[in-house]
Order: sequence, then C-alpha cells, then structure tokens
Amino acid sequence: MNHPFVRLMDRLYLASIWVAGIATLCMSLITPGGVFTRYVLGTGSQWPEPIAILLMMVFTFIGAACAYRAGGHIAVDMVTVTEQLPPLAKGAAAHGVNLLMLIVCLFVAFYGARLCVATWGQSIAELDWLPVGLTYTALPLGSIVTLLFVVERMLFGSQAERPIVRYEDQLVEAVEAAH
Repeated sequence: MNHPFVRLMDRLYLASIWVAGIATLCMSLITPGGVFTRYVLGTGSQWPEPIAILLMMVFTFIGAACAYRAGGHIAVDMVTVTEQLPPLAKGAAAHGVNLLMLIVCLFVAFYGARLCVATWGQSIAELDWLPVGLTYTALPLGSIVTLLFVVERMLFGSQAERPIVRYEDQLVEAVEAAH
C-alpha cells in the first residue's frame, strides 16, 4: 500500500517492534542478572525487579499493538474470520470489532494518561528518582498506537498479510536463497 498514512503506520509498526524487542531483551538480561547477584554473590540489588516490571509493561502494551496490526490477536480474528458466518454478518462483525477496539483504546488512553498524571509525583521505593507515573506511560502510549492501527484497519483493511508484517515469509525466502 502506498498511501502516506499506511507508510507512516509501517514506520510506527517497525519502531514499536524494536521498542518491544529491546524491552524484552533488556528484561531477559536484567532478571537473571538480579537472581545471580542475589543468590550467588549474596549482594542483591533492589533495582532489577522494578526495572523488569517497567520493561514488561513496555513490551506488553507496545507489543500488543504490533500483534493487533499483524493479526495476532486470535480473539479479534476468531469473530470476523469464522466460516459459519455469511459474508454480510462477517462484515458487520468486523465493523463491530473495530468499533469496540476504538472504544477500548480510547478508554485505556484516557484513563491511562490520568493514572500517569495522578501518580507522577510519587516515586518507586527502590528507585526514588523514577516517578511512578512514568512506569505507567506504556498504557496510554500502547493504546494510542493500537488506536492508530485500528483506524488504519478501518480505512485500508487488514495489513496482516503485507511483507512488512510477515517476517516469517522473509525468513523463509532468506533461508531458501542461502541454500
């Protein structure tokens, strides 16, 4: 698709994939490091757990937006792809799902932002420099990204089968080219 909005969503999707991936990688390194220092060296730090939780929030909510765009949310597709529904009912179900997704995204963005603002003045006990509100920013940000992907789906259809979303197709092509 060559529409400027879709190209912008492609960039947002790739940036979100990188953010979620880096958060997952960092959490995967920090957690065992914290366990090692606590149980092997006997000098456990207080910071690995809250940082790991923060990173988990990032990859959960940003990664969920990417999963939505890639068609990875089975509950969404289960309603709209089922073979038992006639075509008219499938279309109505798809519009209903999109509308419900818009409502949920707006709800989480609004109340997530309010939660961030309400808790910004508090600090985490283990990391007194880190505002609690900052740890919740993945809620509104992830829901805004998801909201943009929902709008994209409503205007341009599902992007789940495009090469930019389907990494496994690129992987298969790379493996076949190597042999």
